[in-house]
Amino acid sequence: MRNVKIFTGSSHPELSALILDRLNLSAAPAVMKRFSNAETAVEIGVSVRNEDVFIIQSGSAAVNDHLMELLIMINACKIASARRITAVLPYFPYNKQSKKKKARGAITAKLVANMLAVAGVDHIITMDLHSSQTQGFFKSPVDNLVSEPCIARYMRDFHPNYQQGVVISKNAGGAKRVTSLADRLKMDFALIHRERYHIEQPQRSKREGAGSVETRLTLVGDVKGKECFIIDDIIDGTHSFLDASEHLKKCEASKVYILATHGILSGNALKEIEDCAAVDQVIVTNSYPVPESKRALSTKLKVIDISGVLAEAIRRTHNGESISYLFQVPV
Repeated sequence: MRNVKIFTGSSHPELSALILDRLNLSAAPAVMKRFSNAETAVEIGVSVRNEDVFIIQSGSAAVNDHLMELLIMINACKIASARRITAVLPYFPYNKQSKKKKARGAITAKLVANMLAVAGVDHIITMDLHSSQTQGFFKSPVDNLVSEPCIARYMRDFHPNYQQGVVISKNAGGAKRVTSLADRLKMDFALIHRERYHIEQPQRSKREGAGSVETRLTLVGDVKGKECFIIDDIIDGTHSFLDASEHLKKCEASKVYILATHGILSGNALKEIEDCAAVDQVIVTNSYPVPESKRALSTKLKVIDISGVLAEAIRRTHNGESISYLFQVPV
């Protein structure tokens, strides 16, 4: 690959190294500094004039620091006359905040898109955005890759009887993602319907709160004696996943597996999964950095490598080739 420079941020060095190894390239030199007042500074250590620049930086637990680092790096390359700047964001930060959920809420994903545009980005490569409308927040092209081919390959390789299993959506919002995978693997699918209702507690005053909200789960589909695969794009908090897993076991599912693209797993999520007898395994990709110290806490965590998809997307983008191949074939 000629006239290309690939810079790596500090958010996910493990994934960056895997991508570079697949491309048989080394990272372009850059130095990230933190001043005593916590400001971030970036020094680009090589000429990028008229070069095709790729910057790999995923969302992470230190999301604000790493987002600022990405913006500064993009701007440094822009004012150094880079021909094109592509931000490779395996997990797009703030992408869950893609709509107003309250009257005076912010559409933060749109704000991040504007910040990247002002910094000077020309192209975005990301994976499994929470909402497809996020692509419309940019004036520049956005390639939203999918992890579905890699997840499908994992299921074929490690679950030989997968076609006798059931793909599960834990809520109505994830039905499209689940049916897509079910069609690819020729599997049955099922949906867990969540119904929230209010329980009155007249003995309590209005000031104390005269009631509580309970959730009732209803399974639409048959899972008796079958392996169940709960599919979602993000696993952060575990409450809804564990509720769904326990309900599936009550419906006599033989095994329950949780599969998600982005394993954020905040706080005590891994310990809660480990302590839940209803979950047999949780499988995530390495789009989001999970520290080794956290991985050691769980015997149920399995990580799928998606560096091949991102490396091939970089190669095809640089060479001006179509990336539609990556939506069908695991790399």
